[in-house]
Amino acid sequence: QDQVLGLGFVGRRRPRGAPSGCASTGAMPTVSIFKDSLEAAIGPVTEESFDELCFEFGLELDDVTSEKEIAEKERGEAAASGLSDRIIFKVDVPANRYDLLCLEGLVRALQIFQGKMPPPLYKLSQPKPVSNMTITVKKETAQIRPFIVGAVLRGVTFDQDRYQSFIDLQDKLHQNICRKRTLVAIGTHDLSTLTPPFTYEACPPKDIKFVPLNQTEEMDGNRMMEVMSSHQQLKAYLPIIRDSPVYPVVYDSKRVVCSLPPIINGEHSKIRLETKDVFIECTATDLTKANIVLNTVVSMFTEYCEKKFLVEPVEVIYADDYPGNTFTKPGDRLIYPKLDPQPRAVSCSRMKKSLQLTHLKNEEVKKYIERMSIPCDLDKKDADVLNIQVPVTRSDIMHECDLIEDLAISYGYNKLETQVPQTAAFSAEQPVNHLTDMLRQELAMAGFTECMNWSLLSRKENFTQMRRAEKPEELWRAVAQPHEYFAEAMSVAVSNPKTKDFEIIRTSVLPGILKTLANNKELPTPIRLFEAGDVVIQEPTREVGCKNVRRVCAVHANTKSQFSLMHGVLDQLMYSLNFEPAHEAKDGSKRRTFKLVPSNDPSFFPGMQAHVVAEGVVIGIVGELHPEVLSSKGFEINLPTSALELNVEPFLEWL
Repeated sequence: QDQVLGLGFVGRRRPRGAPSGCASTGAMPTVSIFKDSLEAAIGPVTEESFDELCFEFGLELDDVTSEKEIAEKERGEAAASGLSDRIIFKVDVPANRYDLLCLEGLVRALQIFQGKMPPPLYKLSQPKPVSNMTITVKKETAQIRPFIVGAVLRGVTFDQDRYQSFIDLQDKLHQNICRKRTLVAIGTHDLSTLTPPFTYEACPPKDIKFVPLNQTEEMDGNRMMEVMSSHQQLKAYLPIIRDSPVYPVVYDSKRVVCSLPPIINGEHSKIRLETKDVFIECTATDLTKANIVLNTVVSMFTEYCEKKFLVEPVEVIYADDYPGNTFTKPGDRLIYPKLDPQPRAVSCSRMKKSLQLTHLKNEEVKKYIERMSIPCDLDKKDADVLNIQVPVTRSDIMHECDLIEDLAISYGYNKLETQVPQTAAFSAEQPVNHLTDMLRQELAMAGFTECMNWSLLSRKENFTQMRRAEKPEELWRAVAQPHEYFAEAMSVAVSNPKTKDFEIIRTSVLPGILKTLANNKELPTPIRLFEAGDVVIQEPTREVGCKNVRRVCAVHANTKSQFSLMHGVLDQLMYSLNFEPAHEAKDGSKRRTFKLVPSNDPSFFPGMQAHVVAEGVVIGIVGELHPEVLSSKGFEINLPTSALELNVEPFLEWL
């Protein structure tokens, strides 16, 4: 059987043209390379020799064709008339190897693999940018597309193939790591047509006036949306910013629009074959990916610069009134691109042992790793330590196991001996899951039936029917009081949901249980239900902007109110968690205490609800649900219902 280890196949190869597992799902990008361009870079190749080289490097030669042949297959012989019959190699590359998405990167990697050139060292042409090569970020951008990075390539020499490769790389990055421009959008410009310094702003669409790329009409943002709605490629990106009150825009010092990301560049700064100086800017919602994208573009095409592998830096200045976030602060002055390699120290013996290659010398391990475009040296003090300098082109290397994979590729998959690993692994339950299971058991023994609901629901169900509303002004409350139960926290929305029933991720478990109760209200009363699961709320200091919170929730519905029963369930749960009511605590007790304090949650009936407070933190709520929540304005249950909801994770610290 074929076995897959990261990049390559072990043993026999799949037939040429047959779909690979990854390629069929769209996970592996395909790079098209003209055979004559490839031969100009690495020397004469045949279909068989290049197929073998790709396989040794962990890639797959998917097809050998031409523009004429493709057209004949897809549209018939008449459509192929006059098209080029230059031979094209189509190569499947791993989705996380962004440096292989163009001819330049693939050829460079193969040359290094064959020992024809050493791994290049990418550097800034000068430690600080020239005085006017800056981008000032205005505060308004924080509400739509908060980050921007930039760089300059000087003295570039384009021809038609290089220019097309430059455009194709951007397209592949947009579809791959940029997630169809939602995370990062690339803008490239002829610097000679612009006047730095630049500003990155967010303006109302009616105030943005420019001639979009390949257009002749000057238009504002609204008109641009109207025109591009019929564009075959760009119309897919319009929803990213269409409903925003402001659109991001990059200006030069003369207020010439460079680009309106993530949609389109301006015609004024269009790159042509005679362009020599290229200004590159990447706007983003994810700064980490923006850096990877910028580094990939400049490292691939700096070989066509007058001074190879040197990139001119750009300074990004965040305005003093720019709202801070995890990555940037007001007044920050950051220099891009960040081309410094990432130093790592790895154990040669551990890597060799992982692949049963203990017979290799450490010097041989070093040479094998260098073949994968990774500069490295053996430590002078400890011969077993290999000091790695991970280049910006290898953003896929995040751990020692990635280097072990590269060692396997460089050594040769077919040379590895097949052995059954003599290892034993022992699984263990996560503490929060173990505690949750214990609470499930307690509620089940109390006569409650567990239900499981979708984590996605509509805004109407999560807020309107619960008589609640999001409070943006309380966004940082989740940071200041991480364990607090807060019913009106900001939710996380699903981008372009397929249905309104799944608009957001729930911020409370209670709406889901009430939907279950509404669909089962014909059952004999009393009806007792519970659920234990995660909710998601916004948390601005996290890299993803949100966090999971484990909750347990229970409801009791009957023909008459029985709040005392739910109160008893709360007491039993807290007792099992080593807590007791504060008014019953005795001197010398080893249990912690909790208490109920009046609350004002609109989902519950006034005067018949209380917050659960433990160790000075509000960890939940208990009470009778408001009649409107139970009526046709809410979930149409029409039975008196009491409920409780608790945060589970604080108890991990207290037990």
